[in-house]
Amino acid sequence: MASSHSATAETFNYTIVRQFAIMTVVWGVVGMLVGVLIAAQLLWPQLNLDIPFLTYGRLRPLHTNAVIFAFGGCALFASSYYVVQRTCQTRLFAGALASFTFWAWQLVIVLAAVSLPLGFTSGKEYAELEWPIDILITVVWVVYAIVFFGTIVKRRVKHIYVANWFFGSFILTVAVLHLVNSAEIPFSMVKSYSAYAGVQDAMIQWWYGHNAVGFFLTTSFLGMMYYYIPKQAERPVYSYRLSIVHFWALIFTYMWAGPHHLAFTALPDWAQSLGMVFSLILLAPSWGGMINGVMTLSGAWHKLRTDPILKFLVVSLSFYGMSTFEGSMMSIRTVNALSHYTDWTIGHVHSGALGWVAMITFGMLYYTIPRLWGRDKMYSMKLVEVHFWTATIGVVLYIAAMWIAGVMQGLMWRATELDGSLTYSFVESVKATKPFYLIRLVGGLVYLIGMLIMAYNVFKTVVGQQPVNPVVPVAGESLTAQNLVSAPAKA
Repeated sequence: MASSHSATAETFNYTIVRQFAIMTVVWGVVGMLVGVLIAAQLLWPQLNLDIPFLTYGRLRPLHTNAVIFAFGGCALFASSYYVVQRTCQTRLFAGALASFTFWAWQLVIVLAAVSLPLGFTSGKEYAELEWPIDILITVVWVVYAIVFFGTIVKRRVKHIYVANWFFGSFILTVAVLHLVNSAEIPFSMVKSYSAYAGVQDAMIQWWYGHNAVGFFLTTSFLGMMYYYIPKQAERPVYSYRLSIVHFWALIFTYMWAGPHHLAFTALPDWAQSLGMVFSLILLAPSWGGMINGVMTLSGAWHKLRTDPILKFLVVSLSFYGMSTFEGSMMSIRTVNALSHYTDWTIGHVHSGALGWVAMITFGMLYYTIPRLWGRDKMYSMKLVEVHFWTATIGVVLYIAAMWIAGVMQGLMWRATELDGSLTYSFVESVKATKPFYLIRLVGGLVYLIGMLIMAYNVFKTVVGQQPVNPVVPVAGESLTAQNLVSAPAKA
């Protein structure tokens, strides 16, 4: 029997997960540091030191790309590679290709960090990178799909756990979004022009932009949620049936909501209205997923008192529910007339980015990193607790300041006198906004401090530790908590 076991034994590929996990922390610090810098520049423009590549217009796309694709992207590579191995009970398919995705993705990030401050940009939101980098991204993504779905194919269990459905849809949809929106005509190695023109270009861009949020920053992280919350709470998913309904409803509805970014523009009214309707429908599957995650804690709520990792995961769900409700409401044309082009939109985006995406990433990392290096827990759970409170306080300060500033801006911009003239000049609205920019900066600084605390805690956790690559459970072997296979609950 022992010889049979050794003959079939193989180890999980934790090397690639460790690499992406560490770079998630590194790029998180870099991206948020740039965010704090440009928040300070809105208060004190002199901070650009009259250097072109340090100006707000150059650094802002660097910030969004670093946080979304470097920090968020590395987190998704790490978690999807970890989860698909554990739930499929098999080693990652094509280890050499997986290693390629790591090094090539880091090259994409470095190229972005060099090209964007130099002003090489396509000018498209979340798709600013020029065509040579777009081609590299496409290659990485195809290889990523081969590795992920190859692992699904060679799985040792019949069931495909729901987290993998979410990860898989994220991989496929982002591929389509990237290919369509990045269609462009090269002019030189650093300049290209979109294959589309006018309002069609705008529509394609916001079909991409909204679904980049919908799939790169939502569906994918829901895959993370469906694995890590049951694992940390040690409870099965509240309703497996609801998770499947949530999946299909979400991926169908999200694709059609992009036109709400183009309300009151040259886009035809029917398309604007269609985007608004689907945005309102989107609230149902979004809250269905949030409720499923929160209700998974049934019977385990007492753990929130002492478990800061679970606090990160549950609070992230709260922000997910809040930001999806807010997004649906902001798509209504009468609300959009007040909110559009104001800092309310900035508050909404960061409610989702800092409250949902980053918080659940922190919980994922605090759960995963000790297991990757063979430790029972993080170096200091007290520092995890401190990080939770600094992150929570930071994001609340940030979004509250932007909400107030945004509503104030919207009201000031459309206030008129009896003769129809504007009550306030634009400069007056900028002056009134300045105190809230200071509060936003403080919130960002507090959030960055939490990120630095995490970096220190991760360093102390892994330094001097021997990385581990556990043996894959033999088929039929009883599953323990350490086997990390989330047992689906009966619906």
